[in-house]
Amino acid sequence: MSKEIDEQPAAQNPEKLVHLKVTKPETWAAGIPAVAAAFADILEQTGAVRGPGALFKMNQKDGFDCSSCAWPDPDDDRSPIAEYCENGAKALAEEATTKKLTADFFAQNSVAGLALLSDMEIGKKGRIAQPVYLPKGGTHYQPISWHDAFHKIGAKLNSLASPNEAVFYTSGRTSNEASFVYQLFVREYGTNNMPDCSNMCHESTSVALAECIGIGKGTVTLNDFYDTDVIIIMGQNPGTNHPRMLTALEKAKKKGSKIIAINPLHEAGLMAFKNPQSAKGIMGISTQLADLYLQVQINGDMALFKAIEKLLYDAELQEPGKVFDQEFINQKTVGYNEFIDKVKHFDVDALCAAAGVPVAQAQQAADMLKHKSRIIICWAMGITQHKNGVDTVKEIVNLTLLKGSIGKAGAGLCPVRGHSNVQGNRTMLIYDKPQKKQLEKIQELYGFNPPQEHGFDVVDSIKAMNEGKLKVFFAMGGNFLSATPDTNFTAAAMRKLELSVHVSTKLNRSHLIHGEEAIILPTLARSDNDIVGGVEQFISCENSMGVVQMSKGILEPVSTELLNETQIICELAKATLARRTVVDWDRLGNSYDAVRDDIGKVIPGFENYNQRVRLPGGFYLPNAAREGKFETEAFKDKAPFTITEIPDHSMADDEYILTTIRSHDQFNTTIYGLEDRYRGIHNERRVIFMNPKDIAKAGFLQGDKVDIFNYYDGIERVARLFVIVPYDIPERNTAVYYPEGNVLVPINSVAIKSNCPTTKLIFVKIKKHQPHV
Repeated sequence: MSKEIDEQPAAQNPEKLVHLKVTKPETWAAGIPAVAAAFADILEQTGAVRGPGALFKMNQKDGFDCSSCAWPDPDDDRSPIAEYCENGAKALAEEATTKKLTADFFAQNSVAGLALLSDMEIGKKGRIAQPVYLPKGGTHYQPISWHDAFHKIGAKLNSLASPNEAVFYTSGRTSNEASFVYQLFVREYGTNNMPDCSNMCHESTSVALAECIGIGKGTVTLNDFYDTDVIIIMGQNPGTNHPRMLTALEKAKKKGSKIIAINPLHEAGLMAFKNPQSAKGIMGISTQLADLYLQVQINGDMALFKAIEKLLYDAELQEPGKVFDQEFINQKTVGYNEFIDKVKHFDVDALCAAAGVPVAQAQQAADMLKHKSRIIICWAMGITQHKNGVDTVKEIVNLTLLKGSIGKAGAGLCPVRGHSNVQGNRTMLIYDKPQKKQLEKIQELYGFNPPQEHGFDVVDSIKAMNEGKLKVFFAMGGNFLSATPDTNFTAAAMRKLELSVHVSTKLNRSHLIHGEEAIILPTLARSDNDIVGGVEQFISCENSMGVVQMSKGILEPVSTELLNETQIICELAKATLARRTVVDWDRLGNSYDAVRDDIGKVIPGFENYNQRVRLPGGFYLPNAAREGKFETEAFKDKAPFTITEIPDHSMADDEYILTTIRSHDQFNTTIYGLEDRYRGIHNERRVIFMNPKDIAKAGFLQGDKVDIFNYYDGIERVARLFVIVPYDIPERNTAVYYPEGNVLVPINSVAIKSNCPTTKLIFVKIKKHQPHV
């Protein structure tokens, strides 16, 4: 059996673990503690004026879009006081910080020395203030002019044997305008190697929904939440990952909606909400959220839905036409008879056992749904990051089709996206597998022939780096190393590159695990005032529900040497493509309006983009499925029922299933602090949540230090030095924080069809910690 080289940071110090404090988990989210935590970060990072002033403009119609989650802003009733959440305020604190990294910082801190810090310590250093370059064999980043940086990158790209030896990654923070010019440059350069962060999160959703309803996006609007009967929230923790969703859930509850929560852990944000903008919330009075909490086994969601479908089928037999929407099924779907032939033979007891949910609770869920059709189903990574992620989303669609809960007010599908413009990136054609008609529109407008061959997604890019097929890695934002699976494998792959380039606002670990040469190009943040040629500019983003709206930063940038993302791309395009380009890059680089004019000619739904995006609140993109029209060419514009199979999760006696989760004090790979107060974890992140019975059975004790092992593909992967914390989690299920647990996620363990890493289900063994030499 082979072993991976340990790339985990030296911050795994046993002495630090003595500071871990464990308290009782909370049973409610937000409240005054959220306000206090948010303002503590803002004041520490930005001072008493800069950050607090910007908060009043965050997510407002004349302000800037939050750079964290993609939860939509209300169309009409935005709070004039605070249209943001605790984690949004912390995200602003990170980017609005007055700390900046100058040439002196990089001269005084070697790459090797910085790599010894934790991810949180690296991120807290401050904003990058000028372009920096790490030469081959160098130990320190050093200043480089923008001109020299662009020409060095361009020369390297032009030296490659093929454009397919370069890969261009995109983070969800990237605006619509930057995303469009980015894909335009990459395709004129000659490749579709465009992995993006969606490959690691909702790719399973995009694949499943495109096949089932004709569009890889959700179908609901925020207003649907205020006019529904039942909301199902599964594989999602809104209290931490999408806190502003709690306000919508509270409003839904006040209007009579019921909520079913489905999750392996009892999460505070699914149980109750203390709204800090209401008198009740300020007084500490909470609104109960979940009416029914189904604590499934990790990846037990499909089995649970099959059990509910069988119970609903039995009810339909008792009341024909009263439970299933037969008119909708006959007019809008295909495959019903074949699907029902399977359902009628389902064994509810066996399915509930596989799900880890008592039959009585599954029956209670079925009863809540039985005579309702205004049903919204929400989900996130707890559904998509599994081998059967695509099929589980299709099972969600199956239930929606049975109930006719799509294409009507108060009903539909709601995949909740994690990063602010990740959905917009894909709409702007950031995709390694573009459609032919999309490429034809680019050719029609610009006159060059875009490459037709599909490119690499995230997982395939990492493998190609490791095999030496990729020489140049270019990242438009993000923290690629910390976000990706199989950390040690990915780090080794990135070290094989000839050049790695990152467009970034702040320092992160990906800057420290690099190719032979490396360049960091500093860019403006969402909250920064963006002035080009003396003209104040604005960008635009698309939220989880398909609304496109403007975003205009207001803060003075921390450095005069920052360029916006669109300028960076256009200048790089000029340096790389030079005289062979047919695109007027100066026109696009000098005006977002010019970019939006071109978007309106290439991408359907963006006609009159410049006029419509200036409307207060922006505009909705077309969504045929939202209107009950399914553009599924393979099924003649009908939505198909899908027959799926439950995976086998057989384990050895000493094995466990492990899932990765976020702390409440982080967003994606950005670690704000060490306070996961909802779960009662303080001052530490290297913990493993275990069921108390499992702890006793294995001979462990609370507080024991352990190492976690994965042996997929005959390779030993180790996450060292974690502390056991007893927790309310199903037996044989465990959880650790992301990205610390990513080292255990095998590069070859991916979702069928979507190639999404299985970050939510890893088979592990847990052993007493052994000092690592």
